[in-house]
Parts: sequence; structure tokens; C-alpha cells
Amino acid sequence: MTRHSSRHLLRLAEAMVSVIVFVGLAWAVEPQSEGRTVLGVQETRFTINARPTFLLGISYYGALGASQDSICQDLDDLQRHGFNWLRVWATWGAFDHDVSTVDARGEPRAPFLDKLQWLVAECDRRGMIVDVTLTRGKRSAKSLAGGNLPDFESHQRAVETIVNALQRYRNWYLDLANERDVRDERYVPVDELKKLREVVRRLDPQRLVTASFGGHDLSKRDVQDSLIDAGHDFLSVHRPRNAKSPGQTAARTREVLALAAELNRPAPVHHQEPFRRGYAGWEPVADDFLTDLRGAIAGGAAGWCFHNGSQRTTADNYPRRSFDMREQRLLDQLDSEERIVLAKARSVLAETGEK
Repeated sequence: MTRHSSRHLLRLAEAMVSVIVFVGLAWAVEPQSEGRTVLGVQETRFTINARPTFLLGISYYGALGASQDSICQDLDDLQRHGFNWLRVWATWGAFDHDVSTVDARGEPRAPFLDKLQWLVAECDRRGMIVDVTLTRGKRSAKSLAGGNLPDFESHQRAVETIVNALQRYRNWYLDLANERDVRDERYVPVDELKKLREVVRRLDPQRLVTASFGGHDLSKRDVQDSLIDAGHDFLSVHRPRNAKSPGQTAARTREVLALAAELNRPAPVHHQEPFRRGYAGWEPVADDFLTDLRGAIAGGAAGWCFHNGSQRTTADNYPRRSFDMREQRLLDQLDSEERIVLAKARSVLAETGEK
């Protein structure tokens, strides 16, 4: 072998080693791949992994206070009944127990932010969607709702904290502000919602964002505020809670979709927090929930939530349901009427052609 040939082979060997080292280093430093479950929007529908899918969900507000074992049991049962999304609050405190993922400055709060990461990852593995909700307001000892973001600065920092912590997963969306139009400490003006939306877009351009309305049917002004002025991706509606409500949901949904179309901004209508048991004078039964679900689907809604919470009329507010899952998992706290809803919801989707 000539000296030239030897030199050529040496260079070739060095090049091969460099390629191997580069590939090895690239593998070593490459961040973990994105999650397997991808939520999207297609006109007025949600999609999961590019397939149009109706979101059938349940309120799971205080999840970060529950054990991993009880959460996994709930998820097993919910999936068996056809449920594919959860609403979890990132700022939740109830019954003298705070499970918020951020503090009053919007900074990370252990161990609950880690718990939220675990929950989103577990739902990603299962093909489920997670609603991560923030709320503006100052927490009080008597409050049964979350709320420890007293101003815009803390709210902005909380958005940054949540988005950065969950960025690799595509199976969750962010509700920037629960019932943001209610004129109390929850209120967040449109200009601030727009700024918060811009923060999310800067950090995570693909992330879906909304901000929910409280307790009323939406006007054209509401739709414009959300979809155009604030730049949200879909409408999260909390309809009135009364005995007439279930029979009105189909028509009200069509009206909101028509308003969005008039503004040339078609978007999903998401019934994120309907009525529930234990709330006030009217105590809905299983048929009310199922009628409301049928109405949401018939009206063209993209999702519906089986809402639940603590019983206002009993000692210590038991059953507390999703508001407090430290002692019992959610599904073990549902009453007989709610269990009927759980058992029949899937058949409602089947009869309407959703599944």
C-alpha cells in the first residue's frame, strides 16, 4: 500500500469516526420527542391527531391533590365510558388546601407543577386531552375556587411558567382566565387577554388558547372580543344554569357559530362548564345532563363537559367531587344520577354519530 493510499484511508477513517461521534452526540443532546397526542382545530371542530373528534370531558379541577393511583383509576374508568378530556385547574385551592402549580407571583410551586406535568404526560400516553385553566383573583379563606394571581404581572408570569413546563406535549390547551368577563376579581380585560395570548404565541406558536365566559349566552361583541381582538382559537362557553338550559343548548350553540361565521372567523364552540349538581336551588338529574349533551352535539358544538363540584347544601360540602380529591377519587364521589350520566354518555355520542 502506498503512502498516499494510507493517508487516504486514514482520512476516511477519521471522517467516519467524526460522523459516528456527531450522530452519538446529536442523539445524546436531542430533547425528548414531542408527545404522541396532538390537539388541533379544523374549522369548527377539534381534531386529535388530525382526526375530527368531539371532546367529551369531565371537570377534574382539584386533580393535583389526588394520588397518582386514584387518578389512574379514574382515567381507566373514564376512557372505558368514552371520555377523552379533563378540565384541570393550575390555580386551585379549596377547603384550606392549595394545590396550585404557581404562587401569587406566578412562579413555579412544588410539588404541584411536577404533578401537572405527570398528569399531562399520562393523558398524552392514553390519547386524552387536558384543559389547563388559570384564574385571576386573590385567594380568600372562604373561597371554594382557585385564584391566586392578583394582577397582570403575576398572571403573565404564570402563563410563562405553565407553557414552558408543558411545552413538549401537544395534548393540552390553555384557558387563560376562567370566566374572564365576570365583573369581580376574575375579570380580565380584552387588552390584557391579547397580551397574554401574545406571550403564549411567542413561547409556543402552535398552542391552542381560549378564555372562558361566565354564566351567559354569548353576544356578537363577546365573540369578537375573544376570536378577533384577543386572538383566541375557540370559544369556551359557560351557559346559564337553570331548568330551561338543557332544552336551549342546541339553538344557542347554532347562534354562537353563526355569529363567528358573520365575523368570518369560524371556530369551535366548547361547552366547557355547564350546570352541575349541588350548585343551587335547581338540582339537575341524569336526563338533564344527557339532554344538554345531545343539544350540544346537535347544535354543532365541538366539546362538552360533565361538570361536577362540591355540594353547597351539606355539612362540609360533601360530596366534594372534583373540588377535593384528597380522600376519594372523583368517580367514587359521584352520586346515583351522575353515575347514570357516566354510563350513558358514550351511547349519546354513538346515537348522534360522533363515535
